[in-house]
Amino acid sequence: MTQALRHAAFAAHRHAEQAARASYGRLLAWLAYRWRDLAAAEDALAEAFASALESWPQTGVPESPDAWLMTAAKRNLLQMQRHARVAADPAVTILLGEADAAAPGAPLIPDERLTLLFVCAHPAIDPAVRTALMLQTVLGLDAKRIASAFLVSPAAMAQRLVRAKTKIAQAGIRFEEPEAHELAERIHAVLEAIYAAYGLGWEGLAGDALGVAQASNLVEESIHLADLTASLLPGSAEAAGLLALLLLCESRQAARYGQAGEFIPLHLQDCSLWDKALIQRANHILWAAAAQRQPGPFQLEAAIQAAHCQRVFTGSVPWQGIAQLYHQLVQMSPTIGALVSRAVAICDAGSASDGLEALNGIDAAAVTAYQPYWVARAYLLAKQGQRVEAVASYQRALGLTTLPAVRAYLQARLESLSNE
Repeated sequence: MTQALRHAAFAAHRHAEQAARASYGRLLAWLAYRWRDLAAAEDALAEAFASALESWPQTGVPESPDAWLMTAAKRNLLQMQRHARVAADPAVTILLGEADAAAPGAPLIPDERLTLLFVCAHPAIDPAVRTALMLQTVLGLDAKRIASAFLVSPAAMAQRLVRAKTKIAQAGIRFEEPEAHELAERIHAVLEAIYAAYGLGWEGLAGDALGVAQASNLVEESIHLADLTASLLPGSAEAAGLLALLLLCESRQAARYGQAGEFIPLHLQDCSLWDKALIQRANHILWAAAAQRQPGPFQLEAAIQAAHCQRVFTGSVPWQGIAQLYHQLVQMSPTIGALVSRAVAICDAGSASDGLEALNGIDAAAVTAYQPYWVARAYLLAKQGQRVEAVASYQRALGLTTLPAVRAYLQARLESLSNE
């Protein structure tokens, strides 16, 4: 292969990869919604990307890669149906009628993506896999990346996703916009998926395998979808709570890492770097949500983050109030993350022994591979003066940590404790 051909092939791969990262979920949502078949849309889009990698090195990268991919994917869908009721199939008619249409534009108001999120929250789909299905289908994450968020193996997650898609096909679940009365029973699953996507994007910005460009896009998409959901469902206090939560977390982005890229935990961050305007906007949204008197876990989590952010205005952290908020949260939604965070809050509110007791009350089987648990345990043990046990917990946490900056921080804490 000549140098020119190698350069063309490299450019084709790079542009296809960029299109996949930036547009995969949007293109898939458009196709699945119109074709009413998720599996077929995925196959057609995958073939379109394969065709791009084969043809673009010879023909050059098109002016609009998204439009090229959309046209190719629609052609693939039509070919899949060429032997069966082509003329009568409504989905085929829709695609034929827009054969020359350009790919969907920038997701200023991504109604189709939000619709697809609600479709994936269909009550006939196993609740245990809804969030993962949304992350893959709408946001374009692969099974390996999703698996890391659910503390399962990539193979197990892939099997769950395949089973979910098979059930969608077998049950004949149509990719149609839910009726207004169906939104309430699906909203929590949609909010969970958006929150999970934000968390994965945040980890990507910290340097994991997701890549900074894709992670940044995922963070922006998550906040945009949360904002859109809150706007479209003004009667949902939880939708507003999630938006406030993401904005509060995002307000501290500039302070999470030092100039050398070192990780800085929340309590050590320079709060002068926090975005006060974003915090104030989030607080306003949260107060408006609270006025609806529809308490929920996202509002409580947002309230906890708002309490942390008060340090930028008051210079102190209201640990007693945060501990009380965590008590309410675990009563409503006793997730492992909430239980671990409550234990730390109890400690920082003044009682390391009570915090350690709360941590010991968590099911051991549920935290075997949960890194935050071992970090919290090391912290609480050190507070209690149990240095040897704290060292062991830090070592366990290090073995479960993949983010380089976080590993470096934990290693420094471990060495400091070991040298005492």
